[in-house]
Amino acid sequence: MEKKLVISSANKIKKTPQKIVFDIFNFIIISFLTISCIVPILNVLAYSFSSSQAIVENRVTILPVEFTTQAYEYVLKDSRFWRSMVVTLERVVLGVPLNVIMIALVAYPLSKSEQRFPARKYYVAFMLCVMLFSGGMMPTYFIVSKTGLIDTLAALILPGAVPIFSCIVLMNFFRGVPEEIEESARLDGANPLQILVQIYLPISLPSIATVTLFALIGHWNAWFDGLIYSNHTTNYPMQSYLRTIVVSTTDAMQNADIDTILALLNVNETNMQSAQIFISIIPLMIVYPFLQRYFTSGLTVGSVKG
Repeated sequence: MEKKLVISSANKIKKTPQKIVFDIFNFIIISFLTISCIVPILNVLAYSFSSSQAIVENRVTILPVEFTTQAYEYVLKDSRFWRSMVVTLERVVLGVPLNVIMIALVAYPLSKSEQRFPARKYYVAFMLCVMLFSGGMMPTYFIVSKTGLIDTLAALILPGAVPIFSCIVLMNFFRGVPEEIEESARLDGANPLQILVQIYLPISLPSIATVTLFALIGHWNAWFDGLIYSNHTTNYPMQSYLRTIVVSTTDAMQNADIDTILALLNVNETNMQSAQIFISIIPLMIVYPFLQRYFTSGLTVGSVKG
């Protein structure tokens, strides 16, 4: 009975004028931010489905004008696009788990105190230097070339297998885990790998989801390394292939058949770029809600049980 009275009295609490003004202000700010994020996407989508003439005449806003799918047809009809999609999927399937594993293996020992890991500060200083001052494009290319990785999937994965920023993010999260948990596990006979896999990773879901998202976006959006480390277009990831479409449009018209030339006449650089941008973000739009679920659930996982 007492519990019901408390609940009913809580429901009868009226909002103060200050609280109402605060809620209205928050609603306006969030609505403005939401619109500012949605409108550019709608504009890109409208450009991708609009005719070349409508784009030239600047008649396209957030709705397609003279609806056409010519840009998508040109992008999707080539078998090289589907081959590049397969390369990108292989890169994501192999690269993202490798990134997460390497990040966890690096972050766990570096999260320990200097009493347990005296050389920790030297490794952290080295990682910061590597993050701020890279070796450059040419030394990296020579390493990839001399190790025989040119025109292989490994050339797209191994050079960035240990993202330093993500290691620092996970390392700082691991440092917040109470040491008593690890001490209890060691007393029960657990080794460091068991402690990492069975204790640290399950209670670090928010950070794991964050670094996984970073790795996924990094692999999916990468295009420059595909151009550098691949001598044949059949080995290009999707972003590298899409990057070459606009650049090679003129050459394609000079050496193409009648059907291809007619298709190219109905598109221009703007709706071609819009089509490839929208194609690129569709998988991320599909995957992100699932990672967002892990963000939310991971925040509710406690590290100490009373």
